[in-house]
Amino acid sequence: METVSLDYFKKLDLRVAEILEAERVPETDKLLKLKINLGDETREIVSGIGAQYKPEDLIGKQIVVLANLEPKIFKGIESQGMLLAAVNETGEIALLKPNKKMKPGDRVQ
Repeated sequence: METVSLDYFKKLDLRVAEILEAERVPETDKLLKLKINLGDETREIVSGIGAQYKPEDLIGKQIVVLANLEPKIFKGIESQGMLLAAVNETGEIALLKPNKKMKPGDRVQ
């Protein structure tokens, strides 16, 4: 495993976000388009969690996102960040989220 310096880690902008809207990306099995609240702004992110999560079950949930990831286009949709999730050896996905209610935009340190 490659290590990173503390200075490098400090460059990552990890924040709590609340999912406002969620929908499947057409013609895909796994991609979901999520509209998220980051406190001072809303953004759209695209994530490959659609095989295990229903869009309607995600609305109102809090997640942790990498907010300063370079934008990327997926199926014509600009993704402005990345949600964080754990994946086990069988491919099951568990979203990383605060264990108590936090304010959207709160920083993860």
